[in-house]
Amino acid sequence: MKIIELTIQEFSKEGSGIGFWTNPQGQTTSVEVPFAIPGDLVSAELFKKRRGMYQSRLLEILIPSPDRTTPRCIHFGACGGCRWQQISYTQQLNLKEDRIRDLLTPYMHSEVNWHPILPCDPPWEYRNKMELSFSSDKAQNHYLGLILQGSRGKVFQMEQCHLPNPWCVDAVKAIQNWWDHSGLDAYHTHRDTGSLRTLILREGFRSGDRLAMLTVSGNPEYALHKNQLDSFVAALKQAITPEGGAKLSIFLRIQLIAKGHPTNFFEMVLDGPDHIRETLNINVDGLAEYTPTFRISPSAFFQPNSRQAEQLYSRALSMAQIKPESLIYDLYCGTGTLGLCAARQAREVIGIELSPESVCDARENIKINELKNIEIRQGDVGHELAKLGNERKEIPDVVIVDPPRAGLDARAIHHLLALKSAKIVYISCNPTTQAVNLELLIKGGYKLDAVQPVDQFPQTIHCENIVVLTRHQNEVI
Repeated sequence: MKIIELTIQEFSKEGSGIGFWTNPQGQTTSVEVPFAIPGDLVSAELFKKRRGMYQSRLLEILIPSPDRTTPRCIHFGACGGCRWQQISYTQQLNLKEDRIRDLLTPYMHSEVNWHPILPCDPPWEYRNKMELSFSSDKAQNHYLGLILQGSRGKVFQMEQCHLPNPWCVDAVKAIQNWWDHSGLDAYHTHRDTGSLRTLILREGFRSGDRLAMLTVSGNPEYALHKNQLDSFVAALKQAITPEGGAKLSIFLRIQLIAKGHPTNFFEMVLDGPDHIRETLNINVDGLAEYTPTFRISPSAFFQPNSRQAEQLYSRALSMAQIKPESLIYDLYCGTGTLGLCAARQAREVIGIELSPESVCDARENIKINELKNIEIRQGDVGHELAKLGNERKEIPDVVIVDPPRAGLDARAIHHLLALKSAKIVYISCNPTTQAVNLELLIKGGYKLDAVQPVDQFPQTIHCENIVVLTRHQNEVI
């Protein structure tokens, strides 16, 4: 075991500390130290290099940075979920805004309208979805929680978590107790043995609805019996049934794998409604609030921070400057949240989404909100944009894109540029891939017009970002 001492100088892209170590041969190499921050003098155990940088494990903070604060969670330093609880929230915001500014520097110019980052208030208990894993060791000790930092899939027993509402921890404790008396084992991927894979917990912040979905193996040798499912439902209902008019939905999801075939999922309702409800308070440019209601199926995407989704969508729509005669394209539209809000201002909205579950929810949400001027298409964005180009000659006034973390693929960018829309509003949960996409969009005839960071994920390095691009007729920047 090689133990070294070093002073942390900066952050890595993942939010860990980076210091520099000189070996006995006089060679200096960077070392990544999880949970350390600039200014810390630390003792660390040195591991192998990865991507040209030594990896390590933090052993002791010998001299703390003056910027260090006391983490709230007892699992901090072991759990891989939060990296920045040891930094004040004000500094987290500054670091995130600086990082986005650095990423966008190549595309900045004097006319860019830069909006300060929107904070999350409060920066705790904000997540409306958690996915937890089941695991067991050779001694048959049971663990239900999140993945240990740097462990390649090992799970720790979660005793507390300050990102979701407290009822999620109550659910974990109830299911842990149920598991200990169920006779079931955690699923083991390499052997395709065991039953229990994951537990998903979701919540409607405004409605108070709660959802739990147990994912189990599709191997019939390890199928759960009726009495095991009944006791699972009973344990949850006793522990987390909400008060008032809120509902509890409990699902079973079977994950079927077969060599040479794609993974299939089969969901069934065990108890309660087949969805949860959420309402967002949307305010565009200080006008009257619009409060659309949404149904969310267990596997459909919805913004994981409902409070910040309200700020995110309100700002995006304000920056889009939608007019009553506007035609809007909403790409990667999920359950239709942003498109439904845009439809209140625009003449017509066309949404495109790949996930069948999300499309089903989006179409139901259109009915719930009694909208007639929005259409949702199911399919790959690049493919559907090509079809739209052949079907309709009208150029959309605004295109809204909110892609996954990987950003826009080459096909989507090609067809997006072919639309020649006057304005693109690009919302991203990964500003790094957003910046990569901006290079191609700007080369294709757009310029950066406005930037709005939104902190969706306090206590982590992640940040949402909105950019507005406007088209130049024949000019390439």
